[in-house]
Amino acid sequence: MTPVALLFLAISMSADAFAASISKGAELTKPRFRHAIGIGLVFGVIEAMTPVLGWLAGKASQQYVEAWDHWVAFTLLSIIGLHMMHEGLKKEEKVEHRKQTLWLLVLTATATSLDAMAVGASLAFIDVNIITTSLAIGLATTVMASMGTLLGHKLGKYVGHWAELIGGVVLIGIGVMVVVEHTGVL
Repeated sequence: MTPVALLFLAISMSADAFAASISKGAELTKPRFRHAIGIGLVFGVIEAMTPVLGWLAGKASQQYVEAWDHWVAFTLLSIIGLHMMHEGLKKEEKVEHRKQTLWLLVLTATATSLDAMAVGASLAFIDVNIITTSLAIGLATTVMASMGTLLGHKLGKYVGHWAELIGGVVLIGIGVMVVVEHTGVL
């Protein structure tokens, strides 16, 4: 995977965490820097772990799908991208303000990282360093979620859905690049 593709992947994987952290920031009266970093770290650590879990599952099944692995990667990335775009297009419901708890934060971070697990599974079928990729995804998510938390109380209702839309388009683009690279089309 090229450094540019890795960068786009890491940023697109952090888009849903960014959107979720905006809502977390909107729930805080005045998010402080230390709260934003803490929230970002929770999202980032979980987002860094899930691609590795998906990659391990993908590697375990690789021998069964080796002949068409690039299509598996394309399909998974496209489905995840379309889902992210669908979520970004849905009308946002007004969320009641509620107290932040670590359990709720971990649950939210886990829910937003499930797509990273599926991406990790698809990355098992192409030549990629999963540790570097996971660290890049975790770092991007930490930064994006921290920024989203700080911006949340000002931008919550305007930015969240755009982040998911853009992330979905990027994932589909990466899936297309994988197919092009493996089939020699174009």
